[in-house]
Amino acid sequence: MSEPNWQTPPDQVRLAIGVIVAPQGISGEVRMNIWTHFPERIPDLTEVYLDDEAQPRRLLTARLHKGVAILRIEGVETRDEAEDLRGTVVRIGPDQAAPLGEDEYYHFQLIGLTVVDEAGNPLGTLTDILETGANDVYIVRDEAGKETLLPALRDVVLDIDLECGRMTVRPLRYADED
Repeated sequence: MSEPNWQTPPDQVRLAIGVIVAPQGISGEVRMNIWTHFPERIPDLTEVYLDDEAQPRRLLTARLHKGVAILRIEGVETRDEAEDLRGTVVRIGPDQAAPLGEDEYYHFQLIGLTVVDEAGNPLGTLTDILETGANDVYIVRDEAGKETLLPALRDVVLDIDLECGRMTVRPLRYADED
């Protein structure tokens, strides 16, 4: 399964929330390292996708314990079955994801967008997003492979049009630039 991008149909989006790292006990529970920014939502989830499985599995129980999630997943009943899932990425559908506020986007919705400046001049394609703590930084790569870093700030990102697959930006200009 490739990671979703802005063109992925909503019913095919699977958001990674963690990875199974070990069995927990003898009855098929698993320990999951948490990747999501919203771990408090894990106990309320009803179903998960394991790696690239097309059909979700019911999440029978889920709890948080010392920075990991302990999951009991439909079809996993023994320690050996749980052990076989070590390294499996756990995903959810967008219907179970945390709701976004106005002008908020999931990273997958932005990856692959064409980035243009205010005049409509193409700058490249948004290829990656760095999470720095203060604000995200968008990595835009042009056809020649040159990368431009753009902070995800309102003064820089002027418009995001998901229907057209375009982000309009005002790149920062520095005193030593021509």
